[in-house]
Amino acid sequence: MGLTSVGPVGESRGSLSFMTEFFDFLLHAEAHLRTFIENYGLLVYALLFAIVFCETGLVVTPFLPGDSLLFAVGALAAQGLMDMAIVIPLLLVAAILGDGVNYAIGKWIGPKVFQRESHWLLRKEYLLKAHAFYEKYGGRAIILARFVPIIRTFAPFVAGVGTMNYSRFLTYNVVGAIVWVGLFIGGGYLFGTLPFVQSNMKAVILGIIVVSILPIAWEILKARLEASRNRAASPQGGA
Repeated sequence: MGLTSVGPVGESRGSLSFMTEFFDFLLHAEAHLRTFIENYGLLVYALLFAIVFCETGLVVTPFLPGDSLLFAVGALAAQGLMDMAIVIPLLLVAAILGDGVNYAIGKWIGPKVFQRESHWLLRKEYLLKAHAFYEKYGGRAIILARFVPIIRTFAPFVAGVGTMNYSRFLTYNVVGAIVWVGLFIGGGYLFGTLPFVQSNMKAVILGIIVVSILPIAWEILKARLEASRNRAASPQGGA
């Protein structure tokens, strides 16, 4: 009689399986989207709209693909599998609406969110990093955050919690969406059909992901170095 995995072991295996499938989708986004188009046709536009909207609009889904997905979309459009006249306006709307919804949720919840402990749906450390990013760059953070995973999801939420009025936020939101969507889809369209890129698409997508997370890695490293210096400078640390 077979045994079914239950409890922590079963949950761990389930989480590992999810992460494996997720990273496989990230690294082979073009191939998976191609398969989806072959099977479901125009529904790919609805799928892409949902992913971009949720990744930018819901603080519970910061893990969804962004930059690499847009690059893959551009590459597929260059191959005639998607229509640029449809996909660019569609994803612009998804990105703008997503940030707008996130801002509205932050406005509704208010500053009390910073007093709450982490929840499996909302990681407080991500929220605080986005808040620090927003404090450092001000309104420009809404544009710059488009290019930083996780921060991209939390920055409009933090702007809503803070004091930025909606008309100012909307300006940054629209400009950021145009630059983000245009740059990555345009890059995929221009370079995605080159033989070198086609034969090394996995490495290109991985490179985009690594470059995207470098700002977060740098901020984490700076924070740890600063904490180490503070400990060393304290009386207890120097004793």
